[in-house]
Formats: sequence, C-alpha cells, structure tokens
Amino acid sequence: MSDAVVNTITKSKSRKYLYHFTRVRNLQAIAHFDALFSSHKINPFFAGDRRLKAEIVNYHDYSITINAHLRISNSMIDASITQEQFRACLDRHVFFWPTLRDCQKMMSTYARRESNEGFAVLEFDAYSLLSEHYSAVKLTKYDSGSSPRFPTRCSYKKSLDLFLPLNQFKIVLKNSVPTKTSEIREILIEDQVNCVSKYLQSVYVDKYEDAPECWISLTRPFADLQDILK
Repeated sequence: MSDAVVNTITKSKSRKYLYHFTRVRNLQAIAHFDALFSSHKINPFFAGDRRLKAEIVNYHDYSITINAHLRISNSMIDASITQEQFRACLDRHVFFWPTLRDCQKMMSTYARRESNEGFAVLEFDAYSLLSEHYSAVKLTKYDSGSSPRFPTRCSYKKSLDLFLPLNQFKIVLKNSVPTKTSEIREILIEDQVNCVSKYLQSVYVDKYEDAPECWISLTRPFADLQDILK
C-alpha cells in the first residue's frame, strides 16, 4: 500500500524530486549531522512563541539559523486551535516543496526580504525519501506557515486538520486536505530527516565554495534552476 501511495505522488515528471530551502550558513551543520532537523528539535524551548526574527542556535557546537515565524492573521486560525498551538505544530516538522516552481517562489520571497543573506536549495529523490519516512510524512493543500494576502476572502482556516498523514491520501476526502497529487502544496516530515546524503541529488548555491566539501560533486549553480523551469 505504501509503495502505491508514493508512486502516485511521484509519478509526474515535475514531482520526481522534493526541494528543501535553507540558508547557506546551515549547510555545514546539515552535512555534519547528515540530517535535517525541525526547529523544535534544534530549539525546544518557548514552544509556540512567535519568533519575530531569524534565530541563531548553537546545536552540539554547530551554529544553525532557524527562520522567523511569518505573521498569520487571527482571522485565519480555526476556533479549535490557538496561534501558539499551530506554530508549535509547524515547528515539529521539516518542510519540503513538491515542485521546483513552488520552491522558487519561496526562494524569491526570502531573497527580497533578506537581500544580504545567502540561500541554498537541496534537491532530493522524492520516491526514496517518502518511502523511507512514510509514517512521519504529512501532506498539505496550502502554504501552512503564511497568511494569504486577503485572509477574509479565504475559504479555509488553519488548524491541525490541514495536515494529512501520507497513508490517508485519497482515503480522507475533505476540502481541507489534498485529494489529488496536483493539490499537494507542501510535504512535511515530523521531527527530522536522517541520512540526508542518501537521498540528495543536487545542492544549488550561488558560489561553489558555499557547499560542504562532501557534496561538491552534487553542487550546481542557481542558474541551473532557472533553466529547468524554462
């Protein structure tokens, strides 16, 4: 059953990979631990509190920067949950974009906000990553961590019901969750992703020297992303 679900999600040519967007300064830590950690794993204190700016955390002698929480309008939060509970849930997951185009949008947003910061995109084999983290994977239909430009016009509210366990795909048929592959906007993995190098296909950066030495053979310039999107 798990193979069938993952096959369905990764069948399309545009969905063969998963993309993780991070800061260049985090690459050395990711390579050292060969893992991607949720922000809660890195810093479990003050769970649910809103980070108003990016925060640098010392994690086992490695410096890791975790992103600020974007503002979410109170009108977007379902009555069944608080802002704090929703943020605490987000912080317990590692986020991936299922298409390069969605990842590119996120990269452009952060590049505008933090023009002096260096960013990187990690490209993973989607089938193997999802298969081997199957029980920890959740799917969403929306960009869960941000607020729409016109929240009062939205047809949904943010709650834990937005996060669909992978094994429930095409079983749970509700408007709040994806019911077909084209509706999957985000893919989340709870807590952490281990053995990153096993799934890693490419590392996209501005400068080759920004990439960890162990991944030099996988390093590509950001210009290659633009070529793929053409």
